[in-house]
Amino acid sequence: MTTLTDTLRPASTAQTPSVTITQYSRRGIFAIWAAAAAPMGVLAWIVAPTVADGSGIESMAKPLLACLTIGMVWQFVLAMGLVVYEQRSMRWSRLKEALWLRRPVSPRTGRVGGKVWWIVVPLALGTGLREFISIPAPLDRNLGEFLSSDFGQAMFDGAWGWFAVVVIMGVFNTVLGEELLFRGVLLPRMHGAFGKRDWVANGVLFAGYHMHMPWAMPGILLDTFFLSYSTKRYRSAWIGIAVHSAQTILITLMVFAIVI
Repeated sequence: MTTLTDTLRPASTAQTPSVTITQYSRRGIFAIWAAAAAPMGVLAWIVAPTVADGSGIESMAKPLLACLTIGMVWQFVLAMGLVVYEQRSMRWSRLKEALWLRRPVSPRTGRVGGKVWWIVVPLALGTGLREFISIPAPLDRNLGEFLSSDFGQAMFDGAWGWFAVVVIMGVFNTVLGEELLFRGVLLPRMHGAFGKRDWVANGVLFAGYHMHMPWAMPGILLDTFFLSYSTKRYRSAWIGIAVHSAQTILITLMVFAIVI
């Protein structure tokens, strides 16, 4: 019988200045991927439609928003559970190293932080290319159509409670959820299983994780370069978080404009 400990048994270890980062086996990596992807798929395609009182974006919007937020929060719990189990500590000095939450380092000059952060700008702009190769979303799950519709305007007009949900989902999406799990936990622990192409495997897994919005998978494959490769190159999960957050900030501002 396979236990969780067996599944996540390290294949090797890689050293950082202050902590030891356990390298996961492929079996462990796929188990963690499934623990993130499956709940999101179930919440989006089973729970939300069950809770909705009809079909169409009008009935799906609120349950879908709530369900996806729950899924993002779960990923934070999963990520923190894994790293605390590994480090046997909740000290920030250890967690920031274990999760690559440190300033980016230029692979060419060795410069730490400072001007290195400017790489975020072209990377964030590059993520806009996803829109050109993604499949159009179904009408009952199309955020752009929803926000421009009369129902979307009515739902968020003065609705600070729902705006708070949008903010929470955004924070747990690009800071505490997806990025923390895929670039903070998984990417630093995939070298033992995938070698120099660990960032490629990370990007493919990240695209495949999006069962809750499969039409976006082709475009999200570009994040293999914009998020996974850049995070590995600069040895900082903050790069992926910053790049990924650009879209979230834009959406949040759009909703805020409706609320006020």
